[in-house]
Amino acid sequence: MFFKKKPVISADTSDEALIQSYKKTEDTEYIGHLFDRYTQLAFLVCMKYLKDEEESRDTVMQIFEQLIYDLKKYEVQSFRFWLHTILKNKCLAVIAKKQKNVFVSTEAIDKLIRENVLEDDSEKEFYLNNLPRAMEKLNTEQKICINLFYLQQKSYKDIAELTGFEIGKVKSYIQNGKRNLKIHLTDLTKIY
Repeated sequence: MFFKKKPVISADTSDEALIQSYKKTEDTEYIGHLFDRYTQLAFLVCMKYLKDEEESRDTVMQIFEQLIYDLKKYEVQSFRFWLHTILKNKCLAVIAKKQKNVFVSTEAIDKLIRENVLEDDSEKEFYLNNLPRAMEKLNTEQKICINLFYLQQKSYKDIAELTGFEIGKVKSYIQNGKRNLKIHLTDLTKIY
């Protein structure tokens, strides 16, 4: 029986050296060391966004499992920064997926359209029918904030706590989301 010799990795080996060694050998021991170094940080980042321990643990595991493939594809200059970006994007995707499954009342949609999009009531039915399509065109952050603020009646502070966004960013995402929503709905009227 043949045994594979484990690589000798010192505690002060840089992240970039571990990544390069992994790319050369495809030995997952190197990713295991990155996992040991960054699991706690990754978990805390996920908790900031997801506010759920089990979901955060699952997300961390999914990310580190994906590293086996992603580190072969991408040239990573700063692993810590890159990992944080990957974690944030994954958490936002999880939040967005949850938001898709939330029941939205007709009254809430009506309020959003009336307050922010409609210029006259004759277009109301068209906008009500096409709002979901226009919402899909918003970027993830805007979609999440618009949904939470208008459709779920959350305050800026609540949204900041739920998403991990700064309050100023929440206000910006809502304002830009409303503007983009109006643009997308107006574009849809030109099609029909």
